[in-house]
Order: sequence, then C-alpha cells, then structure tokens
Amino acid sequence: MPIESFNPYTGRVERRFRAFSWAKTERILTQAHRAFAEWRTTDFAHRARLMHRAAELLRERQDELARLMAVEMGKPIADGRAEAVKCALCCDYYAEHAEQFLADEEIKTDAQRSFIAHEPIGVVLAVMPWNFPFWQVVRFAAPALMAGNVGLLKHASNVPQCALALEQIFHDAGFPPATFRTLLIGSDLVEKLIEDDRVRAVTLTGSEPAGAAVAATAGRQIKKTVLELGGSDAFIVLADADLEVAAKTAAQARMINAGQSCIAAKRFIIEKPVLKEFISKMKTHLLAFRPGDPLDESTQYGPLARPDLADELTQQVEDSVRQGAKVELYGGQSKPGTALFRPMMLSHVKPGQRAYSEEFFGPVAIILEARDADDAIRLANDSRFGLGGSIWTADARRGQELARRVEAGAVFVNSLVKSAPEMPFGGIKKSGYGRELSHLGIREFVNQKSIWVAKDEKPQASKKVE
Repeated sequence: MPIESFNPYTGRVERRFRAFSWAKTERILTQAHRAFAEWRTTDFAHRARLMHRAAELLRERQDELARLMAVEMGKPIADGRAEAVKCALCCDYYAEHAEQFLADEEIKTDAQRSFIAHEPIGVVLAVMPWNFPFWQVVRFAAPALMAGNVGLLKHASNVPQCALALEQIFHDAGFPPATFRTLLIGSDLVEKLIEDDRVRAVTLTGSEPAGAAVAATAGRQIKKTVLELGGSDAFIVLADADLEVAAKTAAQARMINAGQSCIAAKRFIIEKPVLKEFISKMKTHLLAFRPGDPLDESTQYGPLARPDLADELTQQVEDSVRQGAKVELYGGQSKPGTALFRPMMLSHVKPGQRAYSEEFFGPVAIILEARDADDAIRLANDSRFGLGGSIWTADARRGQELARRVEAGAVFVNSLVKSAPEMPFGGIKKSGYGRELSHLGIREFVNQKSIWVAKDEKPQASKKVE
C-alpha cells in the first residue's frame, strides 16, 4: 500500500511520501538503540517535564492536528480536537504517575532487603492503525518514554502526516530525537525490524491477521508483544432499562468515528419485551446524525477512511441479508467506490450469517433478540472477540453481577464503553492480550527484576578442637 494522504471526502491524494529504505530504517534503529543507553539513566522528574511539555503542545496544536485527521482519515474536526486533548491528558497522567507506578516494590522475605525493580528494556516498536491516529500512539508512547524506553512508530500508510506531526511534538517538547521516531515504511519491513535483536518488544493495534503475523514473528524471536485487535462489543439492554437513554447512547456508541472503533458497540442484544421499542428509538437517533465534510464544524460523522473499506462493509451487509438478516434501517453507500456510508440496522441476525460472527467496522448496528438476561450473556459470549461490552439495567447491582459473566476486557454498566488513562485497556480471545493504560500499561514493557540482599551476618569463629 502506498504511503500517502488520501482524503476520503474529496477522493484526492493530498500528499505522497517515499517509503524509507531498509538502510535508512536500520540507521534510525541504530540511533534509537544508542539513545536508550542514555535515556534510561534520566530521572523521572526530567522525563515528566518533557512529557508535560508534550501535553501542552498537543493542546496548543489541537486545531492543526484535527485538520490532519479530517484530511487523512475523515474524522470530523470537532472529534479530532477532542482526540488531541485526550492525548494531552494521557501525557499528563503518566508524567504525574509513572514514578509511583514503577517504584520498587518491597517483598517480605528472610533477606536483609528484597524487592522488585521495574526497569526499561529498550526499543519498543509500535505498529499502529489509522482510526485514532494520535490516541492509539500516545497511549503507547507516553508510558513507554516515561518508563525509560524508546519508541519506533510504524503507523498506518494512510496517515503519514499525523505520524510525522506526533514525532515533531515529542521532539519540540525536548525529548532527544532518537527516543521517538516515525518510520515511513510498508508492512514488508516490519518483520525484518522485529527480527533485529535491538528491537526488544512490539505493540500492535490493528486487525486479527496483522496481530497474528506480528505475534508469530515476535514469538520466533522470543519477544514480548501486546496486541489490541478487533472487537464486536455487545450492548446488552435488559427489559428494565431506561430505553430512551439506552437507545440514544446505543446510537452514539455505534457512530463513534463513523463506526470505525474497536470498542464501538456493534452487537445490540435486546431482551424480547422491549425489542421493537428499542429498534424504533435507536433508528430515530441514528437518523439524526449529520454527515458531511469533516472540516465542517457541524458534521457529526464523515466518510469511512477509504472507499475499499466501505465496499467491504457493503459486501458484509449484502451477504448477511442473503443469509437471512433483515434490514431495519436502510443506508450504506450511495454507489460502490465511495467512502461515505450512512448508518444501517440489521435484525433477525442468526448464527451462520456474517453479521453474527464478524466484526463490522462501520456504522452498521446488528440487533440480536434475547429471551432473558441469561440468554443475553450467552449471546454476548458467543463471539470469538472479547474487547468491551456494556449492560443496561435499572438494577446496578444486578448489572455488576452480569458484567462479571461477560467475556471481555472491559464491561461498563449503564455507560458508553470508552478508554481512559486511569483504567486498563485490552481484550481477551481474538481481541488480543496484554493491557494498555493505567499502571498495568506502563508495566508491560519493563523488566520486573527481583533483587535480593543477604543479611549482613558476621560468620562465627570456629571453636578450637583439642
């Protein structure tokens, strides 16, 4: 895939970039490896000053960054500004908490002192997607840099300007240039990078096939990986839920980033007594969303990131309808080869249909009917994915109990699923493994070293034997 800024709204290529050669890529890796030796010796106070400055720059440049997101992958400009501010919050969070998260942990043993030290490991390679081009990267980079690691970013090929803008922010904040670099490379060089001994770990957010390929290569090299892959999140609505709030939130949850979010609600599992009313209410809210030019302040959702992604989603819908699904809300593409995809709803979704088993990465709401709460949990767990989910009920205590039974990395009760610096983020099953964010995220790429100090006991003199 070419490295270029393709505007999905206008259909024009804004800028093209020449991919780095292996020689240039290897030279940057050499610089990063050398920079680690010095960066790891810096103290937390120094790193925190630079990370706080990066947060300031993210806020100062939010308009510029939002425009890049709008042009490169179709995110409405208001949403882009919100993403930049969220990145700033993440930088501030780790600047303030990294030292505490990585403090020595005292362990009570029979030693004079025994403890766990959390030490950086070196170069971390990040393979990142286009859907949240700044947030996905910052939630890796902020903890990695604060831990004393250095980062190399292989971003999606359609968001090169976003990738370079983030590199510039870290450099302008005062981080040594080699501690964070963007590599404008294709997927063909990723395997070669992972095989290099100087790359110590890999984090990937992306598709299931990409995650499997990276994990296989890293596994052969015995390297740590964190994978955040696809999701088909369940949005469970019980009969006692506030249907108006649930339906409005459901529409918002499906339309996040024009439906192009791993944790966007995708499967709406509704208890039978309220199914028809819920569909009616959600349909009304979906129709209220305004499409348009991502650079227009009034636009609520833009096109999908590329026309081929819209074509693929259309094929999934058409196949599901042929397999027995019913269209409750007509939308989709106006014609093949266009990126704009209006929201749709599918009901009568059953096993054997693509809508039942696959992730639909766009604004298609999949409606499933549940007999009762137990059946709803069964349907939620009948998926190879396990990223997020939510439960809607008037009984919060019951909601918590049911949340424990949902097979997912995060379950929200009476709330939209979202990521935040304070809470760990990641999945199970085919949604991946490992965690980002919170204290767990910063500890993924450190050496948890046990240090044991023997008691200072003087040996007793031996008795003379006559």
